This record gives sequence, C-alpha cells and structure tokens, in this order.
Amino acid sequence: MTTTTGSTTTLLTQGDRTRRRSSKRVEPIYYLFLLPTVLLFTLAITVPGIIGIFFSLTDSIGLGEWNFIGFTNYIALFSDPAILQSYLFTAGFAVATVIVVNIAAFLLAVGLTSRIRFKTGLRTIFVIPMVISGIIIAYVFNFLFSNSLPSAGSALGVPWLQESLLANPDLAWIAIVIVTAWQAIPGTLLIYIAGLLSVPGDVYEAADIDGASKRQQLLRITIPLVAGYVVINVILGFKGFLNAYDIIVGLTGGGPGTATRSVAMTIIAGFNGGDYAYQMANATIFFIVAVLISLLQLSLTRGRNKV
Repeated sequence: MTTTTGSTTTLLTQGDRTRRRSSKRVEPIYYLFLLPTVLLFTLAITVPGIIGIFFSLTDSIGLGEWNFIGFTNYIALFSDPAILQSYLFTAGFAVATVIVVNIAAFLLAVGLTSRIRFKTGLRTIFVIPMVISGIIIAYVFNFLFSNSLPSAGSALGVPWLQESLLANPDLAWIAIVIVTAWQAIPGTLLIYIAGLLSVPGDVYEAADIDGASKRQQLLRITIPLVAGYVVINVILGFKGFLNAYDIIVGLTGGGPGTATRSVAMTIIAGFNGGDYAYQMANATIFFIVAVLISLLQLSLTRGRNKV
C-alpha cells in the first residue's frame, strides 16, 4: 500500500513538472510575429542611436571627414551657458506645467464624475484639445497673444495686457505653459476620471453616514485612493514636457532671444547649424536623463497597477 502511494505521488509530481515545463514553453509563432517589430525597432531606433553616440565622440559636422576627439564634446557641454540655460528652462517649464495640468485636470475630473447634468457631453468637449495638432494650437494662440489680448488690454486700459506676453523675455514662458497645459489637460483628465470611477461608491456612502463633508471626503478618501494615478500623471507629464518642441516653435521660436529655447530646440538648431557631433553629445545626455526618469516611473508605479 505504501509503495503504491509513493508511486502515485511520484507520477503526479512528474506530471506537474511536465505541465509546468509545457506551460513555460513559447510557441514559435510568437517569435515569428515578434521578429518584424524587433527588426524595425532595431533599424529605426537602436542602430541610429548607437551611430549617434559614436559620432558624439568626434568632431563631425554631419558630413565629410571627421576626427575622433573622445569626451571633449561632453566636457564642453557642462561649461556652455546656452546648453545649461536650455536645461534650466526645460526643467522649470516641465515642473510648472505638470503642476498646472494636474491640478486643473484633477478638479475637472472631480466635477465630471459628480452628479451633474450633461457630464457626458462636457467630457467630450474637454477632450477635443487632445486631438488637435500642437503646431496648429500654437499658431492660434500666437495670434491671440500677439493681437487679440493686446487689443483687449488697450480697450480696457490694462497696461500689462497691452504688450504681447510672447515679446516679454520674463513672461513668455507663462504663455507657453498655458498653451501646453491646454493641450495636455485632456489626456491627464481621462486618467483621473478612470481613477475616480474605480473608487467604490460604498466608501462615500459610509462617509455620508458618518457625517463627513464633501471637502473631508475629497481630502481623506478621494485623494488617497487615487494617489497612484497622481504619481502616474506626474511622471508621464514631466517626461513628456521635457520633449517640448512644436508648441514653443509655433509660439516664440525659442525667443525672445533664447529665453524660451528648450533642449529639443537647441539640439535641432545645432544639427542645422553644423554642430552635429556637439549636439549629438547633448542628445545623448538628454537621452540618459529620459531613461533615468523612466526608471523612476517604473519604480514608483510598480505594484500600483491594481489601484
């Protein structure tokens, strides 16, 4: 009897191992479907990136002969005031825009998930800016900031409105933040709406029974329960705003002077101006920054997928 039981246990164990091995086995057809994507990604992203990093160690102007100069370009970057200014502007712009976008999107999401009339139609209206090209939005707001607002300021006798914000080196960044936020709020809004709708209604019913006010429910129930979505929106927004380019081009072109020139604009301007290797080194540094932010995002959002 004991021997039979032992044999049965052995067979069951071997059967479990066989099933586990078969479950871990990947069908060859998956590799067949994966191969074109990997090939395209390698040819379009990986290979050009490696070539760019190599040329960042040279004095190439983008064509013709070149010489290997090591890390000279990288050393020069950290002492170049124009490069440092572009990084400072980009980081400051990204932080300011993230704050504006997340506060506005969260408040709109709270309103659009409450018991108000026409909330479905309002959600559709608020999402419209997300589907419009950034350069088109920039040109429209350029006209408003350069013509409509100064005219309104003159008619109302408001001195600070009579001059275009885009022509003021100290205030042009505010216009860029406003326009960028106008386009970015819908995407952030959708994520917050999904987060708010995932909060069980029983929690609010219990809070009502306990006599909690709407303000207390917002601060002590809603915000803690959607904290994971806040982290996701902040990291994704910051990473996206670091790549700001089209809206800045359409609004200020990096001006007045270089007051609103982002890192992306600096890199592309260098490519067109014969500083290929130098700006490729800049692009490599910028890539490393983006990778670090992505790793931070993964570490902060790990385990929050079930929020």
